[in-house]
Amino acid sequence: MLKNIIPTDECAQLRALIHESETIVCVCHQNPDGDALGSSLAWAEVLKTCFGKQAQVFVPDQYPDYLQWLPNSEKLIRYDKHREGCDFVLQHADLVFCLDFNTAHRTADMEASLCASPAKKVLIDHHLDPAVPAAITISHPEASSTSELVFRLAWQLGCFEQLGKQFAVPVYCGMMTDTGGFTYNSNDPDIYFIISQLLTKHINKDKIYRNVYNNFSENRLRLTGFVMLERLVVDAARHASYFTLSRDDLRRFHFMKGDAEGLVNMPLQIKGHKLSISLREDTEKDNLVWVSLRSVDQFPCNQVAARFFNGGGHLNASGGRLFCSLSEAVEVAKNAITAFEKELKG
Repeated sequence: MLKNIIPTDECAQLRALIHESETIVCVCHQNPDGDALGSSLAWAEVLKTCFGKQAQVFVPDQYPDYLQWLPNSEKLIRYDKHREGCDFVLQHADLVFCLDFNTAHRTADMEASLCASPAKKVLIDHHLDPAVPAAITISHPEASSTSELVFRLAWQLGCFEQLGKQFAVPVYCGMMTDTGGFTYNSNDPDIYFIISQLLTKHINKDKIYRNVYNNFSENRLRLTGFVMLERLVVDAARHASYFTLSRDDLRRFHFMKGDAEGLVNMPLQIKGHKLSISLREDTEKDNLVWVSLRSVDQFPCNQVAARFFNGGGHLNASGGRLFCSLSEAVEVAKNAITAFEKELKG
């Protein structure tokens, strides 16, 4: 049986907060991924099906094309496209659920409006060091994903039997994407119990996998080959690598949001490799480089992200950003690899 993720008194408090609230909003982080969207859509479905509440789901900006098939994704409201309306709703909301982020700045341009909202807030997240002021904080960094926490919460609230595919599909998608198809951070036996229960809702997990991982454009496939051949730099002695994607590279391959997803995992296929770093130039803003890091076993790429890339995250999957040119970012990556040489060679 799954363990409870919030104490009994907080569970009662959560129920009360939901019942007494009329205007409810779910928000997730900038550059929303499968877990951010999956957990937000799934939780909105819990609120609708089990509590009769219609929650609006706000996302800070564009989400990847390969996630637009998710149930109810057409109801997502982009803050960058509807700022005035979102600000009004947040200012008059009764309850805001913050999903899959630990600090408000991860909501980017939505941060000021979110922080100014007088609504009571509930944080549901699996990142380290939660710093969102909330009436209830449900934070479990040991969890595979925020989508897993949403499932556990629905289970603890006794809602699962009422829920169907509209809940199960985004939960499975979020768990799958945040574990790289259950290839990292996924050794807890409870994860597979949860999957078994999601399958009782008649989801097609194989199709969900194809929708996410086999749903790219021809340009994305050619971009992958280009990166591995022309841009990947391997430091074999230190079992690490980095690659760059310039604005010109992205333009050449008609880059769409999400096309770089998963590329950072590929160098980890090299025997003995421990760390992979992706450096991607922003398509619009100068001197902004987006950084993704992946590692294996106990190598702490989150420490690398925090120390060198203004970021953080999980042990084996982290991110950050640099406010500099791409060439300067390369030097930072080299310095990061050198600084962690002992751990990489260990």
